[in-house]
Formats: sequence, structure tokens, C-alpha cells
Amino acid sequence: MKTRTITAIIAMAIFLPIVIYGSWPVLILAYLLAIVALKEVLNMKHIKLYSLPGIISLIALCLIMSPQRSELVQMQYQVPFLIVMSLILLSFTVVSKNRFTFVDAAFCMLAVAYVGIGFMYFYETRNNAGLHFLLFALLIVWLTDTGAYIFGRLFGKHKLWPEISPNKTIEGFVGGILSSTLVAIIFSIYYDMPLSLVPLLIVTWLLSMFGQLGDLVESALKRHFDVKDSGTLLPGHGGILDRFDSFIFVLPLMNILLINFQG
Repeated sequence: MKTRTITAIIAMAIFLPIVIYGSWPVLILAYLLAIVALKEVLNMKHIKLYSLPGIISLIALCLIMSPQRSELVQMQYQVPFLIVMSLILLSFTVVSKNRFTFVDAAFCMLAVAYVGIGFMYFYETRNNAGLHFLLFALLIVWLTDTGAYIFGRLFGKHKLWPEISPNKTIEGFVGGILSSTLVAIIFSIYYDMPLSLVPLLIVTWLLSMFGQLGDLVESALKRHFDVKDSGTLLPGHGGILDRFDSFIFVLPLMNILLINFQG
């Protein structure tokens, strides 16, 4: 517990100032986090980041995460590059004499999408939509996690999905959603949100549910590959993916449901 607390304090001391400052430091942070998360996912499949499939995946990740307003990497260039990289991965199944399989190639590309889209929205939300939207997402995830833990410990009797995550309960799941209500109320009072309170509550509850789903998705991934944590970078917390699995689901959905209502 002491190690977990110390790690959390150090991580927040680094993370929060960068998020508050915004601009290029957030972009660099997002790329670093995404690269580590991609490495963690590939490691589960025993694919090294410095192998040919790993390098191709890394290049594809950088392309997907390119700033949306960048003139250097626009959609008409991104798509052909990603197609070529997919073909290279598929061709490598022949070169490797099927030691690297079609399933491995598909795993690499889906891992890139899984990690890249989430972390792309991390810096896009901060730098284009504003700090308050990123804080909105962060607080939803944090309060949902806290509420789910407390409600689960106090009232948890019915397992949510024991085959995937044995400790999670339906009571905890509902408690997490209810806890996120506080975020919607606070932000509707103190910030100029694009939705009134009732629609904002509905969006908040949806984000809370999908955040918990994101956590279950990573749990399913780890259970499939029989690993306890995605990595060891954060002592007491596991890897980067262990800490950001919920955000990877929440941030894209928030942009679709909430930020697009602006203007």
C-alpha cells in the first residue's frame, strides 16, 4: 500500500502540471504513454517492439496519433500509409514461414487502434476542446472507480462478470455510475458545458458505464494472455494500460457525445 501511494503521488506530481499547462508537453506525454501502452499490449502476445512487426505497429501508432489539424499528415496520406503497413505485416507471415501469423498481424493493427485512438483524444481534448473537458473525463473515471470500490465493498453480493473480473459486482457497477453524477452537477454549475444538466447527466452515466467497460476489456485481454498486470512501470499499479484502460474508452465517446455539440 505504501508503494502504491508513493507511486500515485509521484505520478500525479508529473501528470497534473503537464495537463494543466497543455500545448506541446501534453502532445509529448500522450505519445510517450501510447508507445509504452502499445509495448505492453504487444508483449502480451510475445511480440517485441523492436521487431519488424513492432516497428511497423509503432509507425502506424504515430500516424494514427498525428494531430488532426496537422498539414503534414492528413487523412489522404494516413490511409495509404496504413494500408501499406498492413500489407507489410501480412507479407511478413510469408517471410517468417508463418511463425508470425495472420492472427498476429490482425492483433498488431487492432492494438494500434485500441491504444492510438484513445491517447490521440487525450491530447486533442486538452489542446482543442479545453482543460475543463479533460478534467471532466478524468473525474468521471476517478469517481466511478472510487464509487464502484466503496459500493462493492459495502453492498456487493452479485458478481458482475466473474469470468472476466471476479471481484467486480453489479452493486459496485451501479455505485460507480451514481458516483459520477456529482461530476455532472459540479460542471453544469461552474463550467459552460454544451448540454443542460439532464442531458449532461445522461452523457455522464454513459461515460461512466463505458469507462467500466474499458476496464473489463483490459481485464479480458490480460485474462486471455494469463498476465496479472499489463506492465511494471508503475510499482503497485501495474502498467500504463492498467491506469488508462477506462480513459481509452471514455475520451473518444465524450468527444462524440459531448464536445461535438459545441459551436
